[in-house]
Amino acid sequence: MIIGVCSVDLLIYSTNSLKEKRHVIKSIIGRIKSRFNVSISEVDNNDKWQVSTIGFSIVTNDVSHANSTISNVLNFIERDSRIEITNHFIEIL
Repeated sequence: MIIGVCSVDLLIYSTNSLKEKRHVIKSIIGRIKSRFNVSISEVDNNDKWQVSTIGFSIVTNDVSHANSTISNVLNFIERDSRIEITNHFIEIL
């Protein structure tokens, strides 16, 4: 069993409140859940309205599949013009 884990720090543009931030983050998380077979959640910076940290993981039996899925999710996040990835950490167990 292979477990791929990724933590992503995000800078969120054009948000002026926690409500706007939650709308953006929930939208991104929902679209990722529907396109990729990963578990995902906001894991840090819940009380700050311009930054967020989301974490996601995948369980598979192939290292290349885990790497590919994590890369695809990161590319999907990068294409969203509302946010910018400031840092990410990937771990394959």
